[in-house]
Amino acid sequence: MVKPVPLSNFDPVFSSLDTTHDHAFAIYDQLFAIDSELRPQPQMVGKWEVSEDRMTYTFELREGLGWHDSTAVTAADCIASIRRWSQVATGGKLLMSRIKDISRKDEKTFSITLNERAPVIDLLASPAGNPLFMMREKDANRPATEQVTANIGSGPFKFNEALARPGSSFAYDRNKNYVPRKEPADVFAGGKVVKIERIVWETVPDPQTAIAALQTGEIDFVQRPPIDLLSVLEGDPNIEVETLNTAGVDWYLRLNHLQGPFSNVKARQALLHLIDQEAFMRAAVGDSRYISTITSIFGKGSPYSNGENTGWYRKGGNRERAKQLFKEAGYGGEKVVILQPTDFRDYSSVAQLLAQTLQQIGVNAELAPSDYAGVVRRRANKGPVTDGGWSIFIVGAADFNLGEPLSGIHLAATGDRAWFGWPYNEEYEAVRTRWAEVETVQERQELARKMQSIWWDFVGFVFLGRQVQPVAYRKSLKGLVQTPVTYVPMWNMRKS
Repeated sequence: MVKPVPLSNFDPVFSSLDTTHDHAFAIYDQLFAIDSELRPQPQMVGKWEVSEDRMTYTFELREGLGWHDSTAVTAADCIASIRRWSQVATGGKLLMSRIKDISRKDEKTFSITLNERAPVIDLLASPAGNPLFMMREKDANRPATEQVTANIGSGPFKFNEALARPGSSFAYDRNKNYVPRKEPADVFAGGKVVKIERIVWETVPDPQTAIAALQTGEIDFVQRPPIDLLSVLEGDPNIEVETLNTAGVDWYLRLNHLQGPFSNVKARQALLHLIDQEAFMRAAVGDSRYISTITSIFGKGSPYSNGENTGWYRKGGNRERAKQLFKEAGYGGEKVVILQPTDFRDYSSVAQLLAQTLQQIGVNAELAPSDYAGVVRRRANKGPVTDGGWSIFIVGAADFNLGEPLSGIHLAATGDRAWFGWPYNEEYEAVRTRWAEVETVQERQELARKMQSIWWDFVGFVFLGRQVQPVAYRKSLKGLVQTPVTYVPMWNMRKS
């Protein structure tokens, strides 16, 4: 199986990369998980109850849970995992701010007591942003700023350390001691039954090589086949091309709100008007069947998607308006550094087009080429570009994640506590936190309109467009799980 980006971080609290979360879904497990109706279902939890005033939640772990080192999963492990996750995850931070106490009742039972109401089960189950996975207490007691590398979980797969080839390939073996739930597999919920003894993920930088290996049967699955080669694969009787992430991916520019020029709202608004979404998505994807435009910060598939304050959108963009806004921002020719992952072809193409587009309106734009791992390292730098900082990087978010404003990392505007780019807006955050206090779709739709109206005024990010990305696999590979996000569950697969 081939991934476009190598696994470089093993800890799902330390990293928000899709490859890290694919790894985490294989070796760890969750307390609750969403099903195909996007409803949370118990996963590691056997029984749970909530008090009449909805301020105390009590959870009892199901039978048969054990770590890969043969020790039992305990309530203390779960409490430590929740506390560590809450230091980093957007939803975890909000939940912890409303928790009065997390207490152990016995070896298998713990409770969460609130001081303010919160959608506890939704936050524990959401796959958006940094999903919550259970770790051993001794691993979860590490600071969230230090990566856990033990790779010992309680999930359906064991990480094969002996076969690990960093930057090249990683192997996962069936956990023979894992006890699946009795319910049928349903997205991330239900019985995670492993039907293949070993799965090997490889990183093949050259897409042509990966496609050739798929056609000859050397590999079984390619996660991101180049769109321009899909016609070749679709004509191969042994290959299936399928969209597993049914919600698609929304591409956007993450701007550095701490450093000039994008610390100035006018400069951010300039980019909003500059972007020609059709042109950028053609540069990235090419085939019009797989691209579309997007204007709602809640994505296209969410019940909270809306058209509030989207008058900035114009087919083809508006370069003159963008130039005027840069002028109003007081832009004086300072360097704008765009992070360019050269081993991620579509992001690299977009970075080049963005640099050219900015240069054409008089902005001193410069590319900073590196591999994707280099982009991940550099985007954490909050300093100016003269000290190794950055101005813009390109990211794709599962459309589903944008509909999860409490758990998703993309819609927080909490400054230093927000995701890279560190947007801050107090008025917006006051509305976003109210999401935790309402329960009906209608109430949340009203909040969504208010949030979006404020967001497009201060410009938390800038959309590039939406893409649907098929996978390609040998027809002998069966049972692949469709999800609303970009992760690839490895249970339920089988080879005929």
